[in-house]
Amino acid sequence: MKIIGIIPARYASSRFPGKPLARITGKSMIQRVWEQASSAKCFSQVIVATDDIRIKNHVDRFGGAAIMTSSRHRTGTERIGEAIKKIPGISADDIVFNIQGDEPFVKPGSFNLLVRCFVSKEIQIATLAVKLTGSEELHNPNVPKVIINKFRDAIYFSRAPVPWCRGFEKQDWTKHHTYYQHIGIYAYRAGILRKIIKLPPSPLEIAESLEQLRWLENGYAIKVALTDHKSISVDTPEDIERAEKFLQEK
Repeated sequence: MKIIGIIPARYASSRFPGKPLARITGKSMIQRVWEQASSAKCFSQVIVATDDIRIKNHVDRFGGAAIMTSSRHRTGTERIGEAIKKIPGISADDIVFNIQGDEPFVKPGSFNLLVRCFVSKEIQIATLAVKLTGSEELHNPNVPKVIINKFRDAIYFSRAPVPWCRGFEKQDWTKHHTYYQHIGIYAYRAGILRKIIKLPPSPLEIAESLEQLRWLENGYAIKVALTDHKSISVDTPEDIERAEKFLQEK
């Protein structure tokens, strides 16, 4: 069984054009993501899938691997679906990781947590979550939440603070219920990935703007691995300062 790490990276982000090439303490964000993923022992390859020659050229210069993909993809999952067509020898049971190009500080051990989810051949898709402790994050719609069952399968993902903790002040909800923040790294069986990229957008996905809801609505199971490590996501130019501060505090 091969395990391939793919980092989808597009240039034309509406909130932060050129984001993969943005510098964080002297090093581009895409290089930091590639180095973090490459330091994990589980991957046989780590590849950047991009729609922009500037990103590919940059990855080539720092010694990484990159392939060109279409600019028409709506999601990173679709971009990865095209990328695996260009990588020879991937079988249906091989594991393909979708590594977010705007999460430069994900711990290599987090990838290993997801790999361990696939000890059973029945596992289709896996993702990460971390316990939420702050009220501000819980009520922030830019921080996706996930509800899991006792088998650690995802029940639902939402931008809202779900479940509603009835009878308590909102700022105290995390004291009375365990909430989980979703970390957007996915691992899929290659055969499953080839199927889900053909699915049309679903009602819940459109409502929440969370593509993983499309998979749940179509009956695909998502296993959730729990990590203790929170990551820093860079979504806007203002987040660069927050990321640099995070580096200084490490």
